[in-house]
Amino acid sequence: MNTMRKPVPALVVSPGQREVLESVARSSSAPHREVIRARALLMAADGLANTAIARALSVSPATVSGWRARFTEEGLVNFGQVRQGRGRKKSIPQEKIDQIVDLTLHYRPEGETHWSCRTMAAATGVSKTTVQQVWSALGLKPHRVETFKLSNDPQFEEKLVDVVGLYLNPPEKAIVLCADEKSSVQALDRTQASLPMVKGRGETMTHDYKRNGTTTLFAALNVLTGMVISECMPRHRHQEWLKFLKTIDRQVPKDLQIHLIIDNYATHKHEDVRKWLDKHPRFHLHFTPTSSSWLNLVERWFRELTDKALRRGVFHSVPDLIASIQEYIGAHNEDPRPYVWTATAESILAKVARGRIALEKVS
Repeated sequence: MNTMRKPVPALVVSPGQREVLESVARSSSAPHREVIRARALLMAADGLANTAIARALSVSPATVSGWRARFTEEGLVNFGQVRQGRGRKKSIPQEKIDQIVDLTLHYRPEGETHWSCRTMAAATGVSKTTVQQVWSALGLKPHRVETFKLSNDPQFEEKLVDVVGLYLNPPEKAIVLCADEKSSVQALDRTQASLPMVKGRGETMTHDYKRNGTTTLFAALNVLTGMVISECMPRHRHQEWLKFLKTIDRQVPKDLQIHLIIDNYATHKHEDVRKWLDKHPRFHLHFTPTSSSWLNLVERWFRELTDKALRRGVFHSVPDLIASIQEYIGAHNEDPRPYVWTATAESILAKVARGRIALEKVS
């Protein structure tokens, strides 16, 4: 009696399906399981037996058989998706999940402002790990709070459209600069020497410091190129702002109009500044709405300066601080990278409208 199994016929794959499978099989970015599955199906289409495919790809024959059966049934419709019912089953009762979510969203622990894993576990009779799993799965983060401020500027929409228009559609034969001052930048020196980073331990520095004075950094970010015009001065009055405008005037080619995006700080609107601007008509000022510093791209650059050059810096004097700032700006301008603004005025206005509606519901 012949007990040998009949050879499995070659898998039927259309030219279009083969093209897709070959693309996945060659991919260096697709998930590994999908790459192996695509290779297995291609080998099956070439007539190889399941055992030979399994041996070549280091999987079980049953896995290859399952892939073949699913492809025959579904084609590439659900390729790469895990079937329902696969994987570890949920072990947390739904009523317990509902209880954790309800307490998180609608109640607070007595005497405290927010829940922790420990207090929630004690309140619901589950482990801290279970609380973490529920919060993580549902994106709940009671330990975090995000700040916001909706502008009450009566000209908010008009100013927003004006500034965003400069980002998305800058005028020809002109330069768009985002300008502001970073005031009271402190020259902080640590009270003891810092310890350098070594294997197994990060760099350390004392938590206390001594102040060695301050400086004010005036900066103008070129929206198109990412380059920065800057100047450090001891104060930030209208006199210093006017001096910085003159610096901009000297450094920008004379044949270009200058569109300056700035905030509503009083020094920017001083009478002496207005008189100087009247004599230099190539300057065009565009004011951001009040409480809308996020709209001025130079603020993002200030944040990077703080993170990369100031926060962990040690400065023995103001000249030392200024030298470090200038060194950072010099390196930045050697390889500038502009920020790409993508949000339209319409999308921002819609988001602000949703924020106002949400505030009205809780007020």
